[in-house]
Amino acid sequence: MLLENKVVMVTGAASPRGIGKATAKALAEQGAHVVVIDLRKEDAQAAAADLGKAHLGLACDVTDKAACVAAVHATLERFGQVDGLVNNAGITQPVRTLEIGAKDFDAIIDVNLRGTLYMSQAVIPAMKERKRGSIVCMSSVSAQRGGGIFGGPHYSAAKAGVLGLAKAMAREFGPDHIRVNSITPGLIQTDITGDKLTPQMREEIIKGIPLGRLGDAADVANACVFLTSDLSSYLTGITLDVNGGMLIH
Repeated sequence: MLLENKVVMVTGAASPRGIGKATAKALAEQGAHVVVIDLRKEDAQAAAADLGKAHLGLACDVTDKAACVAAVHATLERFGQVDGLVNNAGITQPVRTLEIGAKDFDAIIDVNLRGTLYMSQAVIPAMKERKRGSIVCMSSVSAQRGGGIFGGPHYSAAKAGVLGLAKAMAREFGPDHIRVNSITPGLIQTDITGDKLTPQMREEIIKGIPLGRLGDAADVANACVFLTSDLSSYLTGITLDVNGGMLIH
């Protein structure tokens, strides 16, 4: 198994059809002890229980640094180490530039970008102590192409910020053997997109995807497994596109 006895935290991992839960499942199948992080304790614990007895569910608001630190402490108490973090928690909002208000902007930036920073800050000391670790940051194709299907410009800005943050952390913590990489999913079929995509929209979008289909959460999950495992031991600061060819650059 690629991740036997490794401990990996995944934020935003309780949504039934989400990328986070698919990632948690894929990590567990490769032998990892998975820590499911989500806003509601009950949801996180239920998602962890779905994976088996060797996993942990914790409540955490990633925009609250103290909560992030507490989640890492709880993980260390249970497992004694943290080998990986998947910064998956995120929210989106389909509005145009002139419609973005201050509260909208703050909410999108807080969860997607600030949350990535706070969770990374929380796990890095434990990783530095052991001189090893892998952090995966979830960005989006919308950060690269200047807008997506459902996310507004502030979402694109937040996800572009994730790319810059990940590269900077990769450079800073490389000497500590902590790898930091990003994933940029294209349009993935999840609970967020499922009820918004009409058959006509789906058909038009697929026309622009060389592989001829929308992405599944498992496609992104498998990329997370790769970047968390030692298969990617010489990769840091990279951006891994998982978009079926929607954007080739």
